[in-house]
Amino acid sequence: MARQDEIRVGDAERDAVMLALHDHFAAGRLDRGELDERLDTALTAKTHGDLRALVRDLPPPTGLPESATPPPIAVPWEPGGWGPMAHASHMNHMRHRHMRHMAGRRHHPRGPLKAFPLLLAVFLVLAFTAGPGAGFLVVLQVALAIWVIRAVLLAFEVRRSRHGA
Repeated sequence: MARQDEIRVGDAERDAVMLALHDHFAAGRLDRGELDERLDTALTAKTHGDLRALVRDLPPPTGLPESATPPPIAVPWEPGGWGPMAHASHMNHMRHRHMRHMAGRRHHPRGPLKAFPLLLAVFLVLAFTAGPGAGFLVVLQVALAIWVIRAVLLAFEVRRSRHGA
């Protein structure tokens, strides 16, 4: 096992262990301080041994591979292989995951076309009263203000959805 523990890890392995740590925290096996400490260590882990030390005292699943044997190599055109059916199955799985992810979200129609009549009206009024240059600049300023407000609202919505509120 020492040889396996010296192999460097990537982001996928770190993410799997961090997800398992969150699951153990949710199950009550770790308190908040332990979780934070282990997550910080997982983010800086370089080898399998570093990650294994983080989950040594936890039951499976730990996010690490269960056995030291490498996974079997997929043979083309067999079930679970890397042929066209495997790709279609993977795409269906990803589509289903995306649909489950989006199911809890409200649909927000894009808004640029909603603001267009307002911007056109402002431009026309200012073009006939103050000139087309002034109308154009005011329309750009109003469009920028609308864009900034939408960006701030979207940022708050994303933050709220990530925190589960």
